[in-house]
Amino acid sequence: MNSQAPLEVARPLLICFSHLRWNFVFQRPQHLMTRAAREFRVVFFEEPLFEHAARPHLRVLADPSGVLVATPIIPLGVDAEPRLIRALLDDWLTHSPHPMLVTWYYTPMALQFSGHLAPEVCVYDCMDELSGFLNPPPELQGLENDLFERADVVFTGGHSLYDAKKNRHSNIHAFPSSVDVRHFGRARVKQADPADQSHIPHPRIGFFGVVDERMDIGLVGAMAEALPEVQFVMVGPVVKIDEAHLPKRDNLHWLGGRSYDELPQYLGNWDAGWMPFALNEATRFISPTKTPEFLAAGLPLTSTAVPDVVSGYGNSGVVTIADRDAMAGALRQSLVATGPERLAKADKLLATMSWDKTWKTMSSLVNRSAAARTLYAAQ
Repeated sequence: MNSQAPLEVARPLLICFSHLRWNFVFQRPQHLMTRAAREFRVVFFEEPLFEHAARPHLRVLADPSGVLVATPIIPLGVDAEPRLIRALLDDWLTHSPHPMLVTWYYTPMALQFSGHLAPEVCVYDCMDELSGFLNPPPELQGLENDLFERADVVFTGGHSLYDAKKNRHSNIHAFPSSVDVRHFGRARVKQADPADQSHIPHPRIGFFGVVDERMDIGLVGAMAEALPEVQFVMVGPVVKIDEAHLPKRDNLHWLGGRSYDELPQYLGNWDAGWMPFALNEATRFISPTKTPEFLAAGLPLTSTAVPDVVSGYGNSGVVTIADRDAMAGALRQSLVATGPERLAKADKLLATMSWDKTWKTMSSLVNRSAAARTLYAAQ
C-alpha cells in the first residue's frame, strides 16, 4: 500500500528508527521488530530514498510480519533536510492515534528529525559502535550523547560494547546476538544445492553476511591462494567497498546477497564456515549474528579474534579462533571436524539462546521503564 495504514488504536505504537533498511539483510532489528509486532503496532522508519516523485511523501508498506515499513520519498534534486522528514513523520502521527508511544533507536542520527517527540518510553538499542564504521557523520557523537540523555533504557549488541558504554547510563543491559535455531537447523538436513553453487566442487568453506570494511579482504585472498583445493563461497551484498577490489581466484566465489529464507539451503551444502573479520575499529565491538547461526546449521566454524566471538564462543571451544598465520591450518582442520561431540557442545550453548527469549526480556524492561515513568509523573 502507498497510502496511510488503516488506523489501529488498541495497541501501543513503537517507532523504530533505523540506519539499516528492512529488506537489506535480516538481522537484529528485523528479528526484534517482528517479535515486537506481536505486542505493538510497529513502524520501521527507514532513511529516505530519492526518486522521481511529484512531492515528498511517506511510503508505508505492510510487511507480512505485521511491521509497517515507512520510507520518506524525496523528489530527485530536493534536499532531504531533517525538517522535511520531520514534517512527514508528524503528518503520519497526526493521522495515527495511539494510547502510548515507544521510540526505538538504532541510529542517533534520527534525533535530527524525531528529537521533538515525547514518547512514554525511549529505547536505544546500541547494536554497533557506529563511530568506528567507515566515514561516520560528524554529528554522530554529539547526537549519541543526546540519545543517552533521553533514553529510558539502553541495550547493547554485545558484552564488549556494554563494557564500553555501561558508565553512560543507569539502565543499560547487554543483549548479544541471538539465533533462530529452528530456521538454521534446516541446514542439517540434506537438501538440493542452490543452482548458483551446484557447479562448485567440494570441499566448500562458506561465509554469509555483509561484505564491507569489517571483512579482511586480504585474508580472504590469501586463504584462497594458500588452499587451492578448497572452494570459498562468499554469500552477501557488497557495501561501501569497491567490488573491483575484491580478490579474484578460480576457487573464490562471490555470489552476492541472498534472502534469509534461502540461507539454510546454502549452508546445508557447505562443509565448514568461516568469519574472516578484520580486526579494526569497525569490528572492535561487534557481536556477529552469524556466529550462532553457523553453529545452528551444524557447521564447524573458524573465526579471526573478534573480542565477543573469542569470549562468547572461542573460550568454550565451539568456534576455532585463528590469526592469519594459523588460519590455513585451522580451515583445513575444520574440514575434518566431524562427530557428535562437536555438535553436542554447540547445541548445549544454543539451548540457552533464542530471539524469543531476548525479546521477552527486552519487552519486560521496556514495560518496567514505562511504569517507572508513569509513577514518576504521578508524584
